[in-house]
Amino acid sequence: MIHTRRSRTVAAAAVVLISLAAAGCSKNATGSSASNSAGSSAAPVALAGSVTFNQTSLAKLDAALKSALAGKDLSKVDIAMVVNVAADYWKAGQVGFLKGCSDLGISKSKCTYFAPPNGKLTEQNSELETLRSQGVTGYSISAIDPTSAAGTIHTDVQKGIGVLAIDSPLPGTDAASLYLGTPNYTAGFQAGTAMKQVLGGKGKVAILVGSLTASNATQRIAGFEAALKGTKITVAQKVNDNLQASTATSDAETILANNPDVTGLYGVYSYDGPALAQAVTSAGKTASVHIVSDDSDAQTLKFIKSGVISGTVVQMPYQQGYTGAYILAAEKVLGKSATMALVKPYLEKDGSTLSSGVGLVTKSDLSAYQSLESQLGIG
Repeated sequence: MIHTRRSRTVAAAAVVLISLAAAGCSKNATGSSASNSAGSSAAPVALAGSVTFNQTSLAKLDAALKSALAGKDLSKVDIAMVVNVAADYWKAGQVGFLKGCSDLGISKSKCTYFAPPNGKLTEQNSELETLRSQGVTGYSISAIDPTSAAGTIHTDVQKGIGVLAIDSPLPGTDAASLYLGTPNYTAGFQAGTAMKQVLGGKGKVAILVGSLTASNATQRIAGFEAALKGTKITVAQKVNDNLQASTATSDAETILANNPDVTGLYGVYSYDGPALAQAVTSAGKTASVHIVSDDSDAQTLKFIKSGVISGTVVQMPYQQGYTGAYILAAEKVLGKSATMALVKPYLEKDGSTLSSGVGLVTKSDLSAYQSLESQLGIG
């Protein structure tokens, strides 16, 4: 049975997560990694990771949705996953989305995955227009520009098309009631906590990100800055690289050349980690400039292994794709109200976030994390 194989995968993944947690750093009452006291002048410390994904809970939701769909006609389901840029990060999301469709018995021709080649809003909008013309019944989306998407989303929802926010919430839109993805403030706070540790509580950092307006970016940056409060670490710059890795590298090179007192770089989007690592390596500052990044691109993990990147805050795009497919199918077949009734027990305290989990991967637990990726078929 497909469900049995799925359960085995989740169970195996849980074993890996337990081993990661065992290797992880100590936690305080709020679940944040323990760190140096504010303003500490201690030397930079080695990080120990801690990964707490939400597969077990989401597997239960998947099972509940699948049970509710059992025996129902899914022939009219036509769904899509539309992301914000063609980056390695999203390959896991694509695998999860197509696997979700397969496990539900939905034809591959009725499950479309799209990543804008250049991360351009025009590319994303054009694909959405094509999907509408082809009769899409629902789509998950990591919107490049949530503000400009609001009107389009409203029109789609009014027409009965399901819209699910993934990766980045869509506040103020008709898709604000449910968000499947990383609790972005928490992710940013973990990144800030890691930076505080590796800098010993003092120094200057620069933040590089693909958008200064997208909800995921603003929430992560807010969490990052909150983690630094009370320390002697200041944020010198926040730079928008417009979803371009080459721009992120050149921006980082400029920052390092013009600001010799910058000792930390935080890369918020998936390609930023490798881009910043290349800049620091070119500048010959791998020993003096510490990088904390987001996501687990293959290049990011290589730089973790070599020690150029101190740690990366990882997400679970696979589950955003997999569970996203289940939710979109259920909304079409069961209706939005019935689907939300099944989803509600698994939401976070805010009543709208369906967390795919978040954690920190460092050199100490890199192999365990890669084993998890391999078990999910994304390594």
